[in-house]
Amino acid sequence: MSAPSSSGSRSGSEPAAARRRFLGVSAGLLLVWGGAAGAQEGVFLQPEDAARTLFPDAEAIRRRRLAADAALRERVRALLGRGQPSLWEEAYPIFTVLRGETVLGHVVVVEEIGKHRPITFAVGVDATGRVADVAVLAYREPYGGEIRHRRFLDQYRGKTLADPLQPYRDIRNITGATLSVEATGRAVRKAVAVLTAAGLLR
Repeated sequence: MSAPSSSGSRSGSEPAAARRRFLGVSAGLLLVWGGAAGAQEGVFLQPEDAARTLFPDAEAIRRRRLAADAALRERVRALLGRGQPSLWEEAYPIFTVLRGETVLGHVVVVEEIGKHRPITFAVGVDATGRVADVAVLAYREPYGGEIRHRRFLDQYRGKTLADPLQPYRDIRNITGATLSVEATGRAVRKAVAVLTAAGLLR
């Protein structure tokens, strides 16, 4: 299967179906693929659980759904510059995390194409626009699943939209998983740009 093009909404039934399945996970869908590739592919975390995982000090979480309309996409494009997304979601689940009345940050669910299929991420961003933490919610390739390991994801903490977040620049690569590493960087930058474009960051 050829990878979808890089402009506009992605065409092709497989990426579209994946987006419908996993960006609507509020219904509690949990699906794990079997077979020899089971250690790589699977759903590892639900968005509601990711919010508390990425912000363990949270006392309350508020959920909203942000439609990815044309105006939002244009603002995100402008913020990202040359590093544009590989796909556009229809909407973004956003979890605002609070301790008392203080907003600790936000968690947004985004997707980016790895080699062939979308990878679903939850990206935690503090109120000032710095990455607090990242989690891989779902991985759909037989190889490259090492991107969900803590020792890889920890290097995104403290990064901002000003950072390239690309292998061989400011991110350590994983041998045999370069496309997934690139997708992770795009996802993190897109998440920060979405929150910024929505006016949720200081």
